[in-house]
Amino acid sequence: MKNSKILLGITGGIAVYKICSLINKLKKNGAEVKVIMTEAATKFVTPVTFQTLSNNEVCTDMFAWERGHDTEHISLADWCDLAVIAPATANTIAKISHGLADNLLTSTVLALPKETPVLFVPAMNVHMWENPITQDNIKKLINIKISNKKDKYFMVEPREGILACGYKGKGVIAENEKIIEMINKIL
Repeated sequence: MKNSKILLGITGGIAVYKICSLINKLKKNGAEVKVIMTEAATKFVTPVTFQTLSNNEVCTDMFAWERGHDTEHISLADWCDLAVIAPATANTIAKISHGLADNLLTSTVLALPKETPVLFVPAMNVHMWENPITQDNIKKLINIKISNKKDKYFMVEPREGILACGYKGKGVIAENEKIIEMINKIL
């Protein structure tokens, strides 16, 4: 992982706060981290937190280039060695599965070079996780291969436990150690 460029896409779920410690672990392992947050993610933790932890500006605005920046989704896609979406909500998984690009994160994922892998770290309510539509979207992504039969999309499954909503079941974000293990395996 040392000297790897990891683009961390943070989507809007209660597990957002757990990503703070993930960034620390990535940096301790020698990775450079840049962060994209969806608008919903900014309702849980402010971009300033992730900017401080990553030592990089947090990207939230699809049209930041209008203020003098590069075309953000293209430059971020070209920059990274790996994109990690954590927490990955059912909404963002569905958008990417269907090729929708209606925010900076989904546009960046679609703009990634075909060789750049993407790791999903889902976290959601157990019923959302078990919904056949969500499961179909995940299967669709996981089964995509690039030209040399190499996987494009990877996933660290959520854990079982007590969810923020009070339900018990699968949907708790994976432990950081599992995420780091998968990142090392992909890279």
